[in-house]
Amino acid sequence: MQDQLILVIGATGKTGIRIVKSLREKGFNVREGSRSAAIPFDWERPETWSAALEGVTAAYVSYFPDLAFPGAAEKIEALAKAATLAGVRKLVLLSGRGEAHALACEEIVRNSGLAFTLVRAAWFAQNFSEGYLLGPVLDGVVALPAGDIKEPIADVDDIADVAVAALTDARHDGELYEITGPRLLSFTEAAAEISAAAGFPVHYQPITLEQFHEGMLDIGGPLIADVFTEICRETLDGHNAYLADGVQRALGREPRDFAEFCRSVAASGVWRKAA
Repeated sequence: MQDQLILVIGATGKTGIRIVKSLREKGFNVREGSRSAAIPFDWERPETWSAALEGVTAAYVSYFPDLAFPGAAEKIEALAKAATLAGVRKLVLLSGRGEAHALACEEIVRNSGLAFTLVRAAWFAQNFSEGYLLGPVLDGVVALPAGDIKEPIADVDDIADVAVAALTDARHDGELYEITGPRLLSFTEAAAEISAAAGFPVHYQPITLEQFHEGMLDIGGPLIADVFTEICRETLDGHNAYLADGVQRALGREPRDFAEFCRSVAASGVWRKAA
């Protein structure tokens, strides 16, 4: 383990922070890839990449804010070339399920000449506890342009466990692992699960894409609003309403259920309302 150095790009994100912690607990040498790291990595400053990649044997690649953003594919391609020049052996890419731009980035990594594992993830459970939906959960109304479609909500802990396995075991080379939860849930059903665990009512409110876009303008401005509205248009249409076996194939166990996630978050106090 001591002769391996693993770079985790996006080390402060939902998946990255868990991957860094797990790798260190297992005794691996880890370099955190973020703008604030000791050896910084910044997607917008390619001149930082070579130093971050120096001596690295494998790298976890999480693109912020999303692979659907303009220029993401070009940056993934440039990173793969920089990794090859630096002598990196393997890339593990976090990809989005049912997103055309994400599939294009997968192909770039697949054809890079490096060893690779593709981790294609469904909607994150942690969006309700660590992401932009935490505030709406605490307010009791989660509004999304998802109608009554069902989604196999994935736990980020499962995604991180699969990524750690891929980064540290060559048996996962060349694999595509599609990560979902163990069952399909409508967002009405997800809100009911949150309500039961949190101890206060949380309702799901279907909204139009136009209403979603308007709300996102207040959060992140026109580009963020445009891209995330398009992601919703592309992914929240029902075509992702099926289960996959990525967790089972990669880890030999079942994925974590959304109800278990809800109980854990409730016990942590994250969903506790201020008095």
